[in-house]
Amino acid sequence: MAQPINESSIFKLQDLSPRPWYSLYEEKRTSAEKALRAIKRGHRVFIGSGCGEPQHLAQCLEEVIPQLSDLEILHILSVGKTRYTEAGLFDKCRLKSFFVATATREAVAEGRADYTPINLGDIPGLFRSGAMPIDVALIQVSPPDEHGFCSYGISVDIVKAATESARHVIAQINPQMPMTLGDTFIHVRDIDALVEYDEPLLEVGSPILNPIAQDIGKHVAKLIEDGSTIRVGVGSMSTAVLYALEDKKDLGVHADMLTDAYLYLVKKGVITNSRKTLHPGKIVTSFCLGTRELYDFVNNNPMVAMFPIEYTNNYLVISENDKMISINSGLEVDLTGQVCSDSLGYEIYSGVGGAVDFLRGARSSKKGKAIIVVPSTTFDGSKSRIVPVLSEGAGVVTTRGGVQYVVTEYGIASLNGKSIRERALALIGIAHPDFREELMQEAQKLNYLRRELVYITTPKALYPSEWEMTQIFEGDTRIFFRPAKPTDERALKEFFYSLPKDESYIRFLSTMKVFPHYDVQRMVNIDYHREMCIIGLAGEMDAEHIIAVARYVLDDETMDAEIDFAVHPDYGRKGIASFLIQDIVDIAKHKGIRTLRAYITAGNEKVFGVFQKLGYVVEGSYTDGTYEIRLYFDRPAEICLLD
Repeated sequence: MAQPINESSIFKLQDLSPRPWYSLYEEKRTSAEKALRAIKRGHRVFIGSGCGEPQHLAQCLEEVIPQLSDLEILHILSVGKTRYTEAGLFDKCRLKSFFVATATREAVAEGRADYTPINLGDIPGLFRSGAMPIDVALIQVSPPDEHGFCSYGISVDIVKAATESARHVIAQINPQMPMTLGDTFIHVRDIDALVEYDEPLLEVGSPILNPIAQDIGKHVAKLIEDGSTIRVGVGSMSTAVLYALEDKKDLGVHADMLTDAYLYLVKKGVITNSRKTLHPGKIVTSFCLGTRELYDFVNNNPMVAMFPIEYTNNYLVISENDKMISINSGLEVDLTGQVCSDSLGYEIYSGVGGAVDFLRGARSSKKGKAIIVVPSTTFDGSKSRIVPVLSEGAGVVTTRGGVQYVVTEYGIASLNGKSIRERALALIGIAHPDFREELMQEAQKLNYLRRELVYITTPKALYPSEWEMTQIFEGDTRIFFRPAKPTDERALKEFFYSLPKDESYIRFLSTMKVFPHYDVQRMVNIDYHREMCIIGLAGEMDAEHIIAVARYVLDDETMDAEIDFAVHPDYGRKGIASFLIQDIVDIAKHKGIRTLRAYITAGNEKVFGVFQKLGYVVEGSYTDGTYEIRLYFDRPAEICLLD
């Protein structure tokens, strides 16, 4: 239960003898009622942030507001219950928030409170420059240490800048506020009034992880390498991402906000910060939004360094972390890659927050990645969140030039360096299947996609991520195998054109020396059921190139399939062809296919060996310079026959 601290309790708690600053402390110690007399009509009052909100001071302020007028109240967000936005106080005070949360969303929507769109990292500049002068700051800090320094504890963020810029500072001294380390201290001499009050800090529990959020988390985990430094936003999707990283190694943290989900990874030994290139060994953050367990963890913990938001969110600082990963959630993504994450149409839902700060930092980082996570539909499934154009009034937080990856429960769309046509195809591919056909039609109306795509009849085809795998071959050659996507069209063309010019390749009963758009397009626009195309990719992510391809097409009547494959000569004799054929054979068997047929030109007889290693009866015939090979899955055999 909250209660005032008696005269000796704060020093009994710390077992301190009187210090040189003690008399100064005694002079400034007072009650909330007396301290708040410093607030006058027309003042701008700042209130400490989030879970660090000085609840006792805020409640006492609510009691005196009726005697005042024209107050402007500033904060980032409130997770407690406030009366600032009540209709009866409309002519007495007005809230101006830098972020919109549940407690203020209705008031902002109805015009009883104001929202200021701004990057979190830019807010301190408003205070320090005088553009937004602060008359009184109400903050909450820990009891002073033996040197007279109090800690801002779990909320350094914009509180430090607001405090240092305010004309008058009133601090609630709460023994339950952790003493955090880093740039988190203020001396009692810099506080004008000290109000001792012991009460539990506000807490925010972890969100429920629904299956969609968990699926998104699994996809994001594929993009994150061991040794990366991570930052995620708030909400179920971001939390699910962190839980999905439990098999990673030596992750680091540089974030504006720390939640209990990070603590989960610390306990699992995943977050060690040992491979960070900036502040190695340290979790760098600016505020905590979590439970008492998290607050106890950060208390006097050398592993955690708390800094003001202008440092943690400075993109130049962020970019000094190699492999910096920024993960933000979106509300809508249009087919060009514009991301709305702060509003539902004209209604403000959240805010810009630190999304742009960390996006810029991650994009500037060596091997960094900026990831947007978004469920494919609204909660009730009635609307797609992948849309042809953003809703009227929707705000663009992440521009089409800034987005790099978009992830839904249906997969990953890599948009960096992609054209509008390629982006549209990639995003439609991760949209909910029920909306893909409509999105395809709208994309054609907008001239994002060419009319010849009309023949595509599989808009609901689900990308089978379970067939993704990485294999290491001779010479430490790492190849990533996955099913082809519509966005692979250009890369597949480049692969075909890179093959030796003096050879022709038999593909499904037709000899092809040139690979025009419509032929390659049929290879990448597949339903993954009656046909499959597996590609092998070499090189770093986003700079990878196709070095191998295998494909089969099913005959619906016979349940037989025609198969073909090719491996670039530069990657020959490494076992890649054998692995690739075994892989696509496994898929074909899984799909219920009984027989595979392949057509090989004379002079390429060495390919026979690839099929003979599979352990099934192989029969063949030769006609007009072409071998037809038949592979029977229901006839395992040690002897393979060729006519």
